Amino acid sequence: MTLSLQKTLNDDELDQLEDFLYSDQVSEDSLDLVGVHGLFCALNISPVELDLATRLELVFDSEPSWQSEEEKQQILGLLDSLYRSIGAELYSDDDLDFPFELSLDPEGDEEISALSWWSQSFMEGVFTQEAEWFGGKTEEDVAEMLLPIMVASDLFEEEEISNIRENEPLCAEMCSQIPELLVDLYLFFHAPDK
Repeated sequence: MTLSLQKTLNDDELDQLEDFLYSDQVSEDSLDLVGVHGLFCALNISPVELDLATRLELVFDSEPSWQSEEEKQQILGLLDSLYRSIGAELYSDDDLDFPFELSLDPEGDEEISALSWWSQSFMEGVFTQEAEWFGGKTEEDVAEMLLPIMVASDLFEEEEISNIRENEPLCAEMCSQIPELLVDLYLFFHAPDK
């Protein structure tokens, strides 16, 4: 099977994965589905692939309380399918489908928006391989492409980023560019001649 034909998760599988990630079986510091999506986007874009065990360590802060070996294999299989389907979408040059609105306005009683949380998880993926992302002559290009995600994450206190966050129309415009920018980043690392 080619990468571009990789199976994506259906709604029931996504619900099952989301329910598990929200359950008491995982630590409070584990990622939820939005966080996993952000992390897996970064890890698929990264110039150096992380092995499955390391990816799982980043998702789960500690080993989940599995109810059975069958459940463990099922959840790990869903996570692997999600990881691979994100890679297939990036590989196909299509803008990614996001599981939330590309807005920095929190919904309901949430403290931060889903996009901010996704961006923080994406940046965590970048930070785990900082040398690979920013090594060599590409540092400035990569930082420029990452700017909308850095702005959305609200992790950075640099004046330039703070000024962009205070400019709501500019901030909204940058956030709307994130799906396209992910493809640009993927091509930058994986198809530099394209």
